[in-house]
Amino acid sequence: MLALFATIGLGYAIGRITVAGFSLDIGAVLFAGLALGAIAPASAPPALVSSIGLVMFLYGIGIQYGRQFFAGLRGAGLKWNALGAVAVLCSLGVALSAGSAFGVMPAHTLGMFAGALTSTPTLQAAIDAIGDRSPAIGYSVAYPIGVIGPILCIFVFSRLVRARLAPAPAPPAGVEVALAHDAPGTTVAALVAGLPAGVRLVAVRQGNTNKLPDPQIALSGGDVLLLFGPAAAIDQARQQLGHAAPGRLAADRSALDVARFFVSRANLTGVPIRRLTFPDGVETTVVEVRRADTVLVADPDLVLEYGDRVAVIASRDHIPALRKYFGDSIKSTTEVSYVSVGLGMSLGVLLGLIQFPIPGVGGVSMGLAGGPLVVALVLGKLGRTGPFAWHVPLPANLTLRTFGLTLFLAAVGLGSGAPFVETVADQGLVYLAVATAIILTAMAVAFLAGQYLLKMETDDLLGVASGVAGNPAILVYANKTVASDRIDAAFATIFPSLTILKIICAQVSVALLR
Repeated sequence: MLALFATIGLGYAIGRITVAGFSLDIGAVLFAGLALGAIAPASAPPALVSSIGLVMFLYGIGIQYGRQFFAGLRGAGLKWNALGAVAVLCSLGVALSAGSAFGVMPAHTLGMFAGALTSTPTLQAAIDAIGDRSPAIGYSVAYPIGVIGPILCIFVFSRLVRARLAPAPAPPAGVEVALAHDAPGTTVAALVAGLPAGVRLVAVRQGNTNKLPDPQIALSGGDVLLLFGPAAAIDQARQQLGHAAPGRLAADRSALDVARFFVSRANLTGVPIRRLTFPDGVETTVVEVRRADTVLVADPDLVLEYGDRVAVIASRDHIPALRKYFGDSIKSTTEVSYVSVGLGMSLGVLLGLIQFPIPGVGGVSMGLAGGPLVVALVLGKLGRTGPFAWHVPLPANLTLRTFGLTLFLAAVGLGSGAPFVETVADQGLVYLAVATAIILTAMAVAFLAGQYLLKMETDDLLGVASGVAGNPAILVYANKTVASDRIDAAFATIFPSLTILKIICAQVSVALLR
């Protein structure tokens, strides 16, 4: 116990040290564990500690990225995933070839493959398949190269290649439009049906009174409409309906007002906006949803999550009832349903036990590295199943998976300290050379194929390269190189699928090598 928590404390202290903009961050916990494990080999905790930590980490990843993962199975996400998969497979080929050529133990080779691509779940998959912790030695040697190498590649790429960026989507906007005087009389329902895609009518002003957009309201020239949606679509709607009339509706708060509430009631999470059932007598329109730092249009199919901040337009008399309805507690950003988490993790562990036959290879299971991740991705996509809300608020999710990864790295490091010192002293330069070849191959394939073969935008390509490398520090550096939200989108789209691919690569490689 003393060694475990000393490793965590020392590791995070070392991880804060920055040299030329580079730091080991959470990876330093592994090296602190190796150092203490080499000094006191008997201090290694039971294997259950690292297993619990890994399951916590993978479950949090899957729940957060479930929707992006399944969305990435179509459109541009297919191209991103295909490029990332080719880069991973090429790096695996180099790892196995170089390991064989230099006489490296297969277990250490697969550990270097996991470390060069900074994939902790792949390390666990190799450990499970081999039956001991020897892959952690190769992982430990390769991990720093797996962080430094991609950062240097991104630096060189950004200096040699002129960036071509995808157009940045404008944030949602609101506009007041006065209907043209010659517009024929029509109802709100008919007008809404003819609005451009993504545009929502949230309020109407007739005479000197603001009203919610009841579908039966008859409209005439001079009425003012409050529209909300993507900037381009909003401009199209304004040209279609009349002319801008700023301030005429928003300045009058006597009948209707705007209020914002945190979603903190469990029975609202995982529910699309169109299915919200407000208290009797309460009429309101949901205008927008703020999720973390992102403002979302209140599309009827948008699913609410814990901690969302919902903006509504309603009568002032109804605002107290709406606050009670949504909950409006900031504590919701840290609340976790341990019933859902416990059931979800249990299903993941059970899936990991199932043996899947692969012709010519034999039975292969997803193990603790794959089962919880796959189940969490599915649950993250579903959001809610009956009474169970699977979503975990982002702050709580970050805490859950960061602590889980910390436990895993500390336990693995303590258990691998002594053999790590012996191996590095004997074959350190060879291992560093192999690890460098692995990560440079992955980066070269991603950048060259993405830039010249697929003609990808630079921000998309940096997101794919960060997803192949796998370490959040690389993603942060890529965002500093080019300011674009698409880098995070590409990373979130391919990270889960490439993690599963790396896990399968490790397990199939062990089966074939045997």
